[in-house]
Amino acid sequence: MTTPDDAEHAAKKARIKAAKDKLYASKTIEKGLLIVHTGTGKGKSTAAWGLAMRCLGHGLKLGVVQFVKGRRETGERQLLERFPELVTIKVMGEGFTWETQDKARDIEAAEAAWRETEKMLQDPDLHMVILDELNIVLRYDYLSLERVLDALRNKRPDLHVVVTGRNAKPELIEAADLVTEMTLVKHPFRQGVKGQLGVEW
Repeated sequence: MTTPDDAEHAAKKARIKAAKDKLYASKTIEKGLLIVHTGTGKGKSTAAWGLAMRCLGHGLKLGVVQFVKGRRETGERQLLERFPELVTIKVMGEGFTWETQDKARDIEAAEAAWRETEKMLQDPDLHMVILDELNIVLRYDYLSLERVLDALRNKRPDLHVVVTGRNAKPELIEAADLVTEMTLVKHPFRQGVKGQLGVEW
């Protein structure tokens, strides 16, 4: 038996659905997105790996360049390497900058990683390219920001590119289609808890 509350609820949801249907029908543009994950909170690369899983689930090809992480065997790398027919992954970093303590070496590694990136940005087979921790090398000026922005502006029009890392440059944020800032609310590291397998790497 339908009550007045049930009828009111159904009518309210019908109005919402009509408004949503009208809104979605007005969105007709298809394009490759420039996506930036930045901020002080955990989850920037993690969110990128979620997008990678979506690509794999649809059988779409993916390119990954890791600019900083490199010394540790991460779970995402071990997983992505199980799909060599779909994933091209280049682990180019030599560890975080406080680990290497060698600016010239860090710049050389960033340049090598960028050369791989430029190939991927023009690869007609790739659906998405993830540039993990690119924001870090841009922050330290290991790569020319204008060179990076120029390449991103001239990428294949249908290619999605995801850039991760803290301290995204304002110019990159301006160029992006989608920007998410992860905000630190609470982190176990501050309570003395070390990085956990399957959570941090």
